[in-house]
Amino acid sequence: MAACLLACGVNPERCVLFQQSRVPEHAQLAWILGCLTSMPRLRHLPQWKLKSQSQKNEGSVGLFIYPALQAADILLYQATHVPVGDDQVQHLELTQDVARIFNHRYGELFPIPRALMSGSKKIRSLRDPSVKMSKSDPQLLATVRLTDSPDEIVLKFRKAVTDFTSEVTYDPEARPGVSNLVTIHSGVTGHAPEELVQQSRGLETAQYKLLVAEAVIAKLTPIREEIRRLRGDGGFLTEVLNRGTDRARTVAAPVYDAVCAMVGLR
Repeated sequence: MAACLLACGVNPERCVLFQQSRVPEHAQLAWILGCLTSMPRLRHLPQWKLKSQSQKNEGSVGLFIYPALQAADILLYQATHVPVGDDQVQHLELTQDVARIFNHRYGELFPIPRALMSGSKKIRSLRDPSVKMSKSDPQLLATVRLTDSPDEIVLKFRKAVTDFTSEVTYDPEARPGVSNLVTIHSGVTGHAPEELVQQSRGLETAQYKLLVAEAVIAKLTPIREEIRRLRGDGGFLTEVLNRGTDRARTVAAPVYDAVCAMVGLR
């Protein structure tokens, strides 16, 4: 994962890249915040509803309280702004509520973080355009991965679910499958959907799928090659993550100590 992030352009000199599990204050603060959060509040979050329905026994306790851990991820660094997509807005609202509850009960400590809404469009599953593309999707053909080979990418787009109309148009409501292809094409080329539709006049959907696959391959090939190079340099990756862990704990530990003192644990 570290290799993927670095290959995509994340600069460890400009940000703190670390393994969450190496900074125990995340889990420790999540427990305290979980004690300030009601079960009905967590139960109404869309992520819980969606994922618990797809798992046996209605999901795990870890999945249920995961939003408290997300809140800890944010509040532990006293973040003021958080970049989010549409599907994470309610989780950020929970973080805001928890911060207000803590501040009201124990004293001012946490800023109330504000959302920085992403302007990018949501990428949807290639097998079910009614849901977003997800790395946890059990359908192997539903998700394009950074490490996929060109042949795998072509196969996934050839099998992408569209409809029975061969013309390429952009209408997310009426034609979600084809529109998803246009959205992906737009994302990897930087061209507007309307421009791409205009350029694709005369092409059938099957032909357009291959065109999109080629554009995705061109975008991901240098990233995949850089991932391969980075994975061959385990010492460098370990150094980056260790340095990030040290920097993260420098910020996180004092905040968690302050929380413990305020709630009476120390």
